[in-house]
Amino acid sequence: MRTLSSLLAREVVTQSGRSLGRCYDLRGELTASKLRVTGLCVGGVGLRDRFGIGGHDRHETVPWSAIVRLEGKRIIVRDEAVTGRSVDG
Repeated sequence: MRTLSSLLAREVVTQSGRSLGRCYDLRGELTASKLRVTGLCVGGVGLRDRFGIGGHDRHETVPWSAIVRLEGKRIIVRDEAVTGRSVDG
């Protein structure tokens, strides 16, 4: 079993090898009975967002569904999850 904190600071890389930065935060939806992780905040904007600098709508997020695998200290995501600068999904 993994902890959510074990994902923080890992490098996020596409299947073709493009680095998207590091995972600095997670996004999720809280219901009455559970928390569902919906995405990874990546790159420098994600770090600024975590410290409360800038707007919460400006971070770059990779959808949780785009994760292919965890490989060592890296999180591998599908290439098609990345469209332009923003990777929101």
